[in-house]
Amino acid sequence: MQAIVKYDRKDGAVEVREIPEPQLTPDQVLIEVKAVGVCGSDIHMWREHQSWQIKLPIVLGHEFCGVVARAGERVSGFTEGERVACETAAEVCGECAYCRSGNYNLCPKRKGFGALIDGAMARFIAVRPQILHRIPANVSFEYAALTEPVCVAYNALVEKTLIKSGDVVVIQGAGAIGIMSLQIAKLRGAGTIAVLGTDIDAHRLVIARQLGATHMLNVQRDDALAFVKSLGDGFGADVVVDCTGVSAAFKQSMAMARPNGTITKIGWGPQPLDASLDPIVAKAVTVQGAFSHTYTTWERVLGLLSTGQIDLKPVIGGVYPLTEWREAFARMQVGDNIKSVISIQ
Repeated sequence: MQAIVKYDRKDGAVEVREIPEPQLTPDQVLIEVKAVGVCGSDIHMWREHQSWQIKLPIVLGHEFCGVVARAGERVSGFTEGERVACETAAEVCGECAYCRSGNYNLCPKRKGFGALIDGAMARFIAVRPQILHRIPANVSFEYAALTEPVCVAYNALVEKTLIKSGDVVVIQGAGAIGIMSLQIAKLRGAGTIAVLGTDIDAHRLVIARQLGATHMLNVQRDDALAFVKSLGDGFGADVVVDCTGVSAAFKQSMAMARPNGTITKIGWGPQPLDASLDPIVAKAVTVQGAFSHTYTTWERVLGLLSTGQIDLKPVIGGVYPLTEWREAFARMQVGDNIKSVISIQ
């Protein structure tokens, strides 16, 4: 079968290759992939900018859905032809304190699809049934493939962060996670939602307005701190959500957060901070990371997609066949698409 494979630790070392179909174990389900979302992390791996451990060669893709092609002999509850979306935690130990408490996203032995386990940019993928979710009938494959990034935002802004009605929420970054976070913050009742971007985000900031942002700002053109201080009572943001992974953005978030405010960091980045953490102490700011998601997150987000409370139509900039993966990746890299989707036929 054809698959999009990263094969070397250098810029551009990604190509379509013929690989064997996965061997199904008795405890797995074979999924015929229908759609895969392109994540910023896939683009980082294409350009050799990732800051996490990977294996080589590796099939890319961890935002995906499809239909059940076959279930292993020890699997019950899934039948051929069912429409399913799949979480990213390909392997966890099942024995540690985090797995036993339902926080398997934090399992120290967790391996994710598209990084340490072959991903879904291929015709078939074998998965464990514990991370499968049935797709509501009114949710398309293209939308269901983007359940995962919505779950990242939901975990960060619902399960990790207290947003009160009327809060000033500042979202740093207008990429996919920033735009998903905007929609979740709106559902949570934020009164003011400001989305900050850069020159590359001009198109994305327009979509942010369409989806409910009350303010948009290009931080390369305007003074972000002065702007945030002009909102509300002048003390700064109740919640700052860092979706960029850039160290300069975190330095900025420390300045923008109000006393007793919260900074929730989602974005990854390898750069050293090169800044004092004293503002966190001086303002008694809560700083927290938010990583991945768990089973209940997925069930709730699929419900939001089914009821139309999350709008993905303006988010998907294009749907591409597997052979046109380079166009799909490039459109996201230059800011034309918030999300590209690979359709597997």
